[in-house]
Amino acid sequence: MWEWLTREEALARLNVRPQTLYAYVSRGRIGMRPDDTDPRRSQYRADDIAALATRRARGRSPAAIAESAIAWGEPAITTSISTVLHGRLVYRGKDAVSLSTTATLEETAQLLWASDRPVSFASLTPSAVRQGGTPTAFARLSALAAEGWPSLGRRPAMLQQDGAAATSALATALGAAPGSEPVHERLARGWSVDAAGAGLIRKALVLFADHELNASTFAARVAASTGAPIAGCLLAGLATLTGPRHGGAGAAAIALVEDAERLGPDEAIARWLAHDRPLPGFGHQLYPEGDPRAGALLSDFKVDDGLLRLRDAALAATGMHPNADFALAALTRRLHLPADAPFHLFALGRSVGWTAHAVEQVTSNRQIRPRARYDGPAGT
Repeated sequence: MWEWLTREEALARLNVRPQTLYAYVSRGRIGMRPDDTDPRRSQYRADDIAALATRRARGRSPAAIAESAIAWGEPAITTSISTVLHGRLVYRGKDAVSLSTTATLEETAQLLWASDRPVSFASLTPSAVRQGGTPTAFARLSALAAEGWPSLGRRPAMLQQDGAAATSALATALGAAPGSEPVHERLARGWSVDAAGAGLIRKALVLFADHELNASTFAARVAASTGAPIAGCLLAGLATLTGPRHGGAGAAAIALVEDAERLGPDEAIARWLAHDRPLPGFGHQLYPEGDPRAGALLSDFKVDDGLLRLRDAALAATGMHPNADFALAALTRRLHLPADAPFHLFALGRSVGWTAHAVEQVTSNRQIRPRARYDGPAGT
């Protein structure tokens, strides 16, 4: 549960005047709710207070601000595409969980790209790539990047067309059957999944479409800031996504599930933690009370008993709730999808966000080129 503070406690922790506290609330930097015991009084979200106090303690020197921005710190890039606000994922002002109840990935792309026309990821090639997967995805994006136009000096609508073509190629490489239907239906057909399963795939793609300035999105924006072709920006994002601390966490979550089946959940968790490894599929820095993407996805199908036991054991051992990687592992088992389906769903959904951020970065006309703080020898 969230911890809430009285006005007096909030003022004491921040060491500010009441007017300053109210200004933070009005700007959305501190959550507020009525006090259950006295509706005339208010309570203030403790984690927001702590984050603000930490920022104030760091000071405002350029070096302190820059260093704090690297890992889960101060916001470093202005964007109007998405954010995480008080435990909610927001796409251009719309709650992503609510959007995922009905929207397709194509409709989500139109929203995130701020496009004035419908988006299509149609693939009308004679046949799908049956022996595809991640290597084929890299090859297809590499070919498009090598042939693509630089992104600088081109209208956003043209860049979005490039993004749609790259996502279409990615979808085919990752298992979608050819056709003009929404991409979740084509994926379901390629994976021999029924209509109900197609709906779950649709929801997962929408929930993974963007997630603020994560590592792969930052890589895509860096590439875009140099004027790289849009397919090259997606290629940068895809390469970054393969890391075990990012998109590769889905495979680790499945490995933990298999260990739990073989050893029992308590023993499996103990072994992972004994090797000083973070528990895959559980916990998220931005969602201390639980990942809303996981909750939204897991609520739509019956999770098998083995996964439920693992969930309960992980919560008891670590206090961490399931995250989106756990949800993708559960979905993969429920629909009997290929073992690499979590990564494929993640990559295909996120390609929409990579495109949105690449276009936003290009139109900002700013290059991303931070400086390093050198701590080596001075030289002679």
